[in-house]
Amino acid sequence: MERKNLTIERIKAFNCLPGKTQVFLWDKEVPRLAVRVTSSGVKAFIFEGKLDRSTIRWTIGKTGDWTIEDARIEARRLQSLLDKGIDPREQDRQQKAEKAAKVAAIEANQKYTLKALLETYTDYLDERDKGKSAKAARSVIKVHILEAAPALAGKPANKVTADEVFSLIQKAREAGKERTAGVLRSTINAAYNCARKRFDTAIPIEFKKFNIENNPVDPISTIPVRAGNRTLSKDELKSYIAALGDNTIDMALKLALYSGGQRMAEILRAEITDWNEDTKTLRLLDPKGKRRTPREHLLPLGPAASSIVTELVKQAKAKDSPLLFPSKTNKTPLHDSMPGPRVTEIAAAMGGDQFDLRDIRRTVETMLAGLNVSRDIRAQLLSHGISGVQAVHYDRYDYLKEKHAALLKWERHLNRIASGEEENKVIDFDKVRGRQ
Repeated sequence: MERKNLTIERIKAFNCLPGKTQVFLWDKEVPRLAVRVTSSGVKAFIFEGKLDRSTIRWTIGKTGDWTIEDARIEARRLQSLLDKGIDPREQDRQQKAEKAAKVAAIEANQKYTLKALLETYTDYLDERDKGKSAKAARSVIKVHILEAAPALAGKPANKVTADEVFSLIQKAREAGKERTAGVLRSTINAAYNCARKRFDTAIPIEFKKFNIENNPVDPISTIPVRAGNRTLSKDELKSYIAALGDNTIDMALKLALYSGGQRMAEILRAEITDWNEDTKTLRLLDPKGKRRTPREHLLPLGPAASSIVTELVKQAKAKDSPLLFPSKTNKTPLHDSMPGPRVTEIAAAMGGDQFDLRDIRRTVETMLAGLNVSRDIRAQLLSHGISGVQAVHYDRYDYLKEKHAALLKWERHLNRIASGEEENKVIDFDKVRGRQ
């Protein structure tokens, strides 16, 4: 095999022989280096050597991309690897794998950020019909993370530290937003806990891509929620009832009150098919807590509440809507954010201390206790505190008789208040607690 020093002129004049698929022009200076030309005229520098008696041929690159000197340097490097017993092909595969891993890590850092984790979590809440919780979470995320700490929001979620999360929470708390700080902590904590549950088949696979091993919220103390204590007096409740009209939002507020202080979000989701005209029973779905499917909450209504639902069904059918409280489109329910401002408006018009929907719900339960309705029946009626092994797995009694009796008693009480028959007596809370 004749060898000559490679030159630009020799390479240009070198062509494939007729009937051949490829031929080689070997370099004299670096014997393992050659120029290969194919029948299609493509010319490239190649290296050929032996490792463990096996021939290894390696394409260095096209002659138009490499100089002769650079090709010789590369050939010497490849020969050095063979001399050390290293297969350059395996080394190249390893380097490409490492490079791909680095690229993937960079992409993951850019994609699987704290912001992305929190968005995945709020989407998960929506999928579980936790729209109200998702809305509250998105609000604190937007103000206290995305706007307040954009650099942290763009940081890989699995690199976020407890100190960084604590700083966000502490800043909100020092600003006097204690409840917001609590929501912020619980939101971040829940998002990380979802991502950490790699072997829970109930958790969407998207969470696993964040590669979360530890929850940075773990060392941060919980923030107790200050329980409200505002209840309406009988005179205030009388004024509130008198202020409610016949528009859709007021009808929703009236039904929530007369049905025993139900949650507004559940009332607004009710459909025509949830009403049983024969038994006067309204079916609500309660998704609160850690339930995977909403709990069926049946309410055997009294006469006043039944008449409200009957009128709502009539109006919904006239609008060709399946919903008791349809929005303007008739296809989606009124948003649960709408009744709150109406309550604030009524409270402002009444004068005195402000109150909200939670205060009304608290007032209902307090008055029910004053009417000797037991704690257990109040829990069934307001659909809260129903948890534990016994309640979840064994107690299948529907409590319809007890709830119906309580709602009849409650309606009579409201009618007396509305008509002025009921004296505005101060409730003795010590006695009420003693009956619970």
